[in-house]
Amino acid sequence: MRMEFGWGRVTQITLALLALSSNPAFAQTRGNAACPGEDVFFDPGNGEDIALPRGYKASVFVKGLNFPTGIAFRGNRENFQVFVIESGTGLPSRCNDNSRPPFVRTSKDNPFTPDLLVFNQNGKQVAGPIGKPTGTSPAFQADGPAIGLAFEKGFGGGTLFATDSNQGARGARGVGNNTSRVVTVDIGANKVNPFITGLPTGDHPTELIVVKDGFIYWSQGSATNAGVTGHDNGAGGNQHDIACQDITLSKNVFDSGDGHFTSGYSDHGTARPGAQVKAFEGATKHGMCTGAILRARINSSHPENTVEPFSWGYRNPFGLRFAPEDHPLKGGLFVTENGEDERGARPTNNSPDRLQFAQQNRDGTPDFHGWPDRFGFLDSTQAIFNPKGGPGDDLPTARVIAEDTPVRHVLAFNPQLPVAPLAIEPTDVAVVGPDFAPDSFTSEVVHRGAALVAREGDFGFSPGNGEPEEGHDIQLVNFSKQGDPLVLELIRFAFNCSKANQGHNPDGTAKCTDAKGEDASGDQAFVSKIHGINRPLQVQFGPDGALYLVDYGAVRDFGASDPASKFTNPADAPLLQIPGTGVIWKITHTGGDDDRGDD
Repeated sequence: MRMEFGWGRVTQITLALLALSSNPAFAQTRGNAACPGEDVFFDPGNGEDIALPRGYKASVFVKGLNFPTGIAFRGNRENFQVFVIESGTGLPSRCNDNSRPPFVRTSKDNPFTPDLLVFNQNGKQVAGPIGKPTGTSPAFQADGPAIGLAFEKGFGGGTLFATDSNQGARGARGVGNNTSRVVTVDIGANKVNPFITGLPTGDHPTELIVVKDGFIYWSQGSATNAGVTGHDNGAGGNQHDIACQDITLSKNVFDSGDGHFTSGYSDHGTARPGAQVKAFEGATKHGMCTGAILRARINSSHPENTVEPFSWGYRNPFGLRFAPEDHPLKGGLFVTENGEDERGARPTNNSPDRLQFAQQNRDGTPDFHGWPDRFGFLDSTQAIFNPKGGPGDDLPTARVIAEDTPVRHVLAFNPQLPVAPLAIEPTDVAVVGPDFAPDSFTSEVVHRGAALVAREGDFGFSPGNGEPEEGHDIQLVNFSKQGDPLVLELIRFAFNCSKANQGHNPDGTAKCTDAKGEDASGDQAFVSKIHGINRPLQVQFGPDGALYLVDYGAVRDFGASDPASKFTNPADAPLLQIPGTGVIWKITHTGGDDDRGDD
């Protein structure tokens, strides 16, 4: 039985600490038991420090989770259940090792192994943890991350699909390559059954999923940061990227500073300038590739043999959602893409995230979106992307500037004409899970057909992306009316701001200003020590019409964008996860569009 005690499940590790929970200072602090001293502030309150447009309200649906990533609903407005994946280890730090004392790898209470929890519509846990890898039944893979979750028939239920892997991002613990899976979850039997195995992993595994018209679609992230396998990819041991079409490599090779020179789409230390590379080279099955949207038939006796690329040429196409049929996108697939970081053997800076529209070509081949040599609308060689040097780079700063400027091409030429993005986002904003708003959620700010998009925020590899810094928030994407030229309007919908500084602009959008009239937007909740959001990973509308935000929780990072998030012990770097800080937020449309008293 799961016991909630403010910060999450009670384990033998923490029983000795519960006596301290009456201390207010302790009650607002959470830590990682494997690395004492890296504690963070955690008190979501009731979301009072989340700024929202006029007529919307945030509340806590459930708190104290361990790194939630996926959410799904079954039922109707009057009676429904909420299914939440806790992902386990997802990021590299010695502190996130699920076998590091005091954690026991096969324990049912281990916060660093995946599972599934079920809640009723009031936020009360009614089942789980399901699929915990304790060795007693088929389960999620122990090293994670588990990410995607979707019912075959949406709110109508049917088969529950999920995704997992056994290799956390960017070299986190795991047995490695080609371990990503699409699985089915049998709630009653407490079993996780393989559906498609042998999918690529690395920097970005198999991620979010949707089901439509007999196909399951999923985002298959790139295995590397920028097309080249470097030290940031499991010390060079992770698998290389896999092309979805035949490609020709450029003559460029990339130096990791250890005597290893590496071509794109190649194992670390393998230089093959000008080589012709066949589609799916290194994949376990034809049709499997990276940096792509893949799909397979759900009613096949061997779905692994039906895998095919639907769209490719992305760095990390994390989020995907089909638009309504009467939408300007005409039922097409809306995709969010994370841009490149300042790290590895081909570091970049200022690379934007992207909003994309994915579709197969008329001949059944996937369309192509330009990665790894095009970042948004611009070629990688543009000076804006020149690296500046940082803690995640393979080479020291002086050599990065001398050898990796400009950001040279991986490919000799593109396999087909690249499709431009719908829009670009700020650098390092980590745009992730999207969903389209129902009509009941519309207002003076949220237009009919709008999408809401979670933006996880940066990981501290580079300085902040502006003042105010964007990320750790929800973005609103309004589209032009169907039949008009396609235009996107991007607005910060929900973001951290101390309640005393909240207000509204004349158009109803949220604003955050201090007594001097200057912007006072907050950073992550644990950094700003407020009742708000840390790392939003996915948004999805429930049967009740409310928007549910999956907040992964607090993660300590390199601190380049916010020194307050730096480590007490540098050896605990780079991305230390804090158990028990995950939250599912609920945002409702309360009306009140004409209440302009606080403008």
